[in-house]
This record gives sequence, structure tokens and C-alpha cells, in this order.
Amino acid sequence: MVGGEQERPLMVQRMSPYDHSKSQPAMKSLRSVLEWFITIMRTSQCRRLEDGMVNLQKKNLCFFSQDLHRRIDQTRPVASLEDSQFLYGFNSQYLEKVISYWRNDFNWKQQVDKLNQYPHFKTNIEGIDVHYLHVKPKNVPQGKTAIPLIMVHGWPGSFYEFFGVIPLLTEPSDPDDLVFEVVCPSIPGYGFSEGPHKKGFNSVCAANIFLKLMKRLGFQQFYAQGGDWGWLITTNMAQLEPKSVKGLHVNFFPASKPSPLMVLSMVLGQHFPNLFGFTDTDVRGIFPCKEKILVETIKESGYMHIQATKPDTVGRGLNDSPVGLATYILEKFSTWTNRDFRNLNDGGLTRKFSLDDLLTNVMIYWVAQCIIPSMRFYKENLSKGLDAPHARIPVKVPTGIASFPNELVHSPRLWAEQKYHNIVTFTYMARGGHFAAMEEPQLMAEDIQKFTKEGRKMIFMTRRIQIGHHL
Repeated sequence: MVGGEQERPLMVQRMSPYDHSKSQPAMKSLRSVLEWFITIMRTSQCRRLEDGMVNLQKKNLCFFSQDLHRRIDQTRPVASLEDSQFLYGFNSQYLEKVISYWRNDFNWKQQVDKLNQYPHFKTNIEGIDVHYLHVKPKNVPQGKTAIPLIMVHGWPGSFYEFFGVIPLLTEPSDPDDLVFEVVCPSIPGYGFSEGPHKKGFNSVCAANIFLKLMKRLGFQQFYAQGGDWGWLITTNMAQLEPKSVKGLHVNFFPASKPSPLMVLSMVLGQHFPNLFGFTDTDVRGIFPCKEKILVETIKESGYMHIQATKPDTVGRGLNDSPVGLATYILEKFSTWTNRDFRNLNDGGLTRKFSLDDLLTNVMIYWVAQCIIPSMRFYKENLSKGLDAPHARIPVKVPTGIASFPNELVHSPRLWAEQKYHNIVTFTYMARGGHFAAMEEPQLMAEDIQKFTKEGRKMIFMTRRIQIGHHL
């Protein structure tokens, strides 16, 4: 079904793909007719979720609530060890408080209304129904054009992570800021996107689908932003079609394969930081290497080994138990936000997030029953090791990097430059951890603005130089 939402023209002679009743463009050539027709045909495949997944949950609210409450009531508590905080995982004593809130106070209907504040769509690409948000600015100042931006989430997050940053990008308060038109898809197997049915669906496959999605929406060029798996997917997008991705912004950029220079910097960088361009932040973040890189990675990567080998085994239990699912997901929002939160009885969960927001993300996994396909994404990407062909391909598009201080692994600019050859901005952020867009939406929006402005300025200067050479 084609929705009734009117799309704002993105280019001269590009008409609204959703408002067919007013599709009477001024045709000046056969080429413009064909371009208009192709745009209509592509975007007509994107259907508004008038009766789709999110609204379906609203209509069946009673059923979901009753089933959820019945399963929560049947959970069997297990006592935590004395003085264990979050060092053994999610503290059971605090878990009882979270479960009680979920069972008695959490208002799913209200959160569904919040989810529905932005338009949801689905389109079928390569045999998979792909869910996405498409948020257009309400007002674009005269003389400005909205900049298309795709933002991709990771695990165990969802499109909901971006709800705080979307209005800051589409309706900026500063008149000097750029205005963005934001697309937030759910990775196939996550949220309300259909899960893959065959083996082998990895980040490159997801990148190819999202490239087709943006073109189907009429964007021949656009910016991309991602963290966690979104970092890898958007990076692959830039590798696959560098002419389509005008700029790439990431807030997670682990080194997949250490280069000789990286190894040398780990050996000598603590004693000769200036030799490698290391800042004080870099030195604190990676030294001593054994503790900061090896030990910390082992402490926080147990889930990864499970999901990269036998995801269906543990996933089956999580799909049946809402308490098990919440425990598994929410523990990451504690430690991955700040590793010191492991030493707190409540895991610091509500220091940066509200229980309503955290449980809304859990509910997306619960009602969509997507925990197993989301975990399989690890096996598809990691089962053959870290030396995938795309890992050796450099990224040459303009790149902005936001380095948040409480990220799982710190990577200095030197390490990032081994992969990203055109870094326009590299920002040491004031605060924030792994779920940066959800935790610090204002800081994230500011850095996206800074990068995009610098990138556009660099492109403008390059064009001026090229014109000067021709003259």
C-alpha cells in the first residue's frame, strides 16, 4: 500500500513519491519523464505502516500485556551472591525492582504512542521486509536544503536509540545549523524488520540492502552514521559505493586487524606518545595494554563468543522468558555505558537512562521476537574470523569520528587512520559510552553537525581548486 505522506522534493524535477494525486511535474524532456517514472516506481514499494508492526502492537495491547504479565509472574528468582554488585552479571536483588516496575508501572500503551510519533514504513528489498523510520524536517529555512542521513543501530539496541537525537537534527534550534532528513532502518533480524531465512547474511549484505533503501527513497547521495554494528554496516556502505556516501560518521571504530604501526605504537606509545600522536586521553585509554585492551575485552566479550558460535541455543530461552530477555539486554546498558558501574548494586542503570526507555527497547525485542535473529548476526560476521575481505579495504570518503570516553575499547586517531584515510573530524567527546546517541543525544547531534559542516566546506574548497585548475 502506498502511503499518503507527501514527500518533499529533494532535487529539481524530483516529485513526491507518495503524493500521486499531485504528480504533474513539468516535463521538459524524455529523460525527465523517465526519471520521474522510476522514482515513483521505486518509492511506491515503500508502504506506510498504517496497519503495520508498531500499530499492530497497539491494537493487540491487551493480549501482549496479559501474556507478558503471565510470564513475568511465573519467573523464578535466584539470589545474588553477597557483595557481588554487577560483577557476576545483572544483580538479582535490583532485578526484582526492575521487574516490579515493568509488571506494575510500565505503560506500554504510552510508549507505543511515543514510538508512533514518527512515521514507520516497510519495503521489500532482496526478499526481506525492511522496517525504517523516515523523519522529515517540518520547516526547512529558505535557502537551505535538508541533508539526507541514514542512522544505523547495533546490538542490543534498536531504532529507538535515535529518538532523542532525531529532533535535534531535523529541527535544530540554532539557525546556523544544518537541517537533516533522517532515515533509521532496523537491521534485518532486528526490531520490525524481517529476519534473514538463509545463512550468510552479514554486515555487507545489510549494507547493500540499506544502499538500495536510500536509492529507493530517491537519495542518490547521502550521509551515514553508525555505532556498534551500525559502524560496520555504514563503513561497508562507504566501501561499496563511495560516490553515494558523501560522508561517514561513526562513534565506534575498533581495529579489526592490527597493522605493524599499531603494534609498534602499543609497545612504545606509553613512553613516546608524541611519536605516535597520542594524547593524554589516548594514553589513559590504552595503557597498560594488557589491562585496558586484553583483560577488559575478555571481561565483556563472553556474550560475543556465545552469539558467534551457538546463538540459537541461548536465544531460545530468551525468546520465551521476558525476564531472561530483559536481564540479558539491560546488563549491557549498565557496563557498556560505564565499566565502573559493575561495582554498583543497581549497575548505574538509571544514571543515564530511564527505565521507561530501557524497557521500551526490551519490548521491541519481545514483541517482535527478534532476539535470536539479532544474535545470529554475530555468527554471520565473526564465524570466519576478523580478516574478512572488506576489512582490508580502506575507506576514502570524508569521515567523522566521535570518540566517547567510556566506549568499550579506546582507539586513537592513529589506529583509525589505518582504515579511514580521509578523517575530517576526530572529536574526543566530553562524556558518554557505547550507546552514545541514546545516552548523549545533544553531544552526538553537535558532532554530526560539526563533521557535516567541515565535510561540506572541504568539498566546496576542493571544487573551487578544481575549477581554478581548469581555468
